[in-house]
Amino acid sequence: MLRCLPARRHSALSVVCAALACAAQAEPQVIENSLGMKLVRIPAGEFMMGSAELPAALAQAFPGYEPERFTQLHDEAPVHRVRISRAFYMGQHEVTVGQFRRFLAASGYVPQSVADGTGGFGYSADHVTRRQPNQDAFAGRDPKYSWQNPGFTQGDDEPVVNVSWHDAQTLARWLSQTEQRTYRLPTEAEWEYACRAGTTTRYPHGDDPTKLTQAANVFDAAAATHWPLWADRAVKASDGFAFTAPVGSLAPNAFGLYDMLGNVWEWTADWHEDDYYAHSPEVDPPGPADGSVRVRRGGSWHTWAFYARCSYRNWNAASTRYTLVGIRLLMQDASPTPNEHRAPHAP
Repeated sequence: MLRCLPARRHSALSVVCAALACAAQAEPQVIENSLGMKLVRIPAGEFMMGSAELPAALAQAFPGYEPERFTQLHDEAPVHRVRISRAFYMGQHEVTVGQFRRFLAASGYVPQSVADGTGGFGYSADHVTRRQPNQDAFAGRDPKYSWQNPGFTQGDDEPVVNVSWHDAQTLARWLSQTEQRTYRLPTEAEWEYACRAGTTTRYPHGDDPTKLTQAANVFDAAAATHWPLWADRAVKASDGFAFTAPVGSLAPNAFGLYDMLGNVWEWTADWHEDDYYAHSPEVDPPGPADGSVRVRRGGSWHTWAFYARCSYRNWNAASTRYTLVGIRLLMQDASPTPNEHRAPHAP
């Protein structure tokens, strides 16, 4: 059963929401599903997808980074116009531990991190101390790490991690069958459109990485204490969370979505292809027809500010279960939208 809920306000962004006239309404339209997930209606509209920032500009904004990091972004180009032709509902928050647990109890599904006996990855202070340069930042793959144990304590209101792309697909299918609505992972285009919420800057709040902690749980002063090796890459301010934060703890974007950047990486439906932007269709691009890895977007609590930009693309094999990767679902809107007021778009 879906029921309407009053949307949560955040005074810090109320002026921005008004300026964008997002969805031509005072508040986002929010519904709640059978697992307690809140979803926000995102209007149809157009935007400019990708980034054309020059390496010199990025180097100035992110001092101390190795120069080659700014020249390895070919898959963010060319910047191209995309039209999202139909409204959709996007999870207002990332799927939480509690919601995932309820799904498992109701469906009987066993996540990959448990089913194949190989586990996932997790934070280990000992691993950080003893880690060799060529080793992963986190300990694993190990059966002791899973969606129930990422190496740090999580509450039911924090985003679930160590979930694979296949786990996300199974959750979407189960919800679709249970509620007779169509749930799925968002395409890359839908994800970036929802993340930007009418903006054209690096982040929904603007270009300044030092202000990220107001709206995104990224690698900051709180997290850096656990990772002294990379302390110089941390945002100097603190969002108050060293690991994952309860969803919705920070400011939303103009569409009323929380944690689109930071907290956990989010799986998308798309295969990754370096040059896809050069030939993708303008209307509702579905992503490449095939590939070897699936795209994840948005950065995490452990992500440096440079990699938490709206346009940044990352990827993993679909069976990956990692302590930084979670889920946000899209639900298709069954109502017609041909005369809908469209969200603002970049010129």
